[in-house]
Amino acid sequence: MVVDGIDEADRAVDRLFHALADATRRDMLRRCVRGELSVSRLAAAYPMSFAAVQKHVTVLERAGLVTKERRGREQLVRTDPDAVARARQALDALESAWRARADRMSGLLSEEEDGPNAGRGPANGSDRKGPDG
Repeated sequence: MVVDGIDEADRAVDRLFHALADATRRDMLRRCVRGELSVSRLAAAYPMSFAAVQKHVTVLERAGLVTKERRGREQLVRTDPDAVARARQALDALESAWRARADRMSGLLSEEEDGPNAGRGPANGSDRKGPDG
């Protein structure tokens, strides 16, 4: 579901995780971390067309995970380590939000256990026996 009012920072995170969602693109990133590679050299490593490799590189580039630089007839691809840091920051923010939520729920449950009816059973009296039992 897409929500109106998404800012550019959220769109950038969406592009980042969309790019990272594909195993081929993650492998391309790993290869480029070792050093810049030409698109042709990248294409030689995969059982797909050169055009398909170019499309994967374009997705990575739009997400900011790689940069391309033309040198002569070759397009060299290199990773941008800052983009990986941005992905990490986005995940850290989500983790922080979820941990805060879990802490609040834990606090509420502790308050219920320590409340005025603690140790008395259910507050509605459903554990009381009726006149027949």
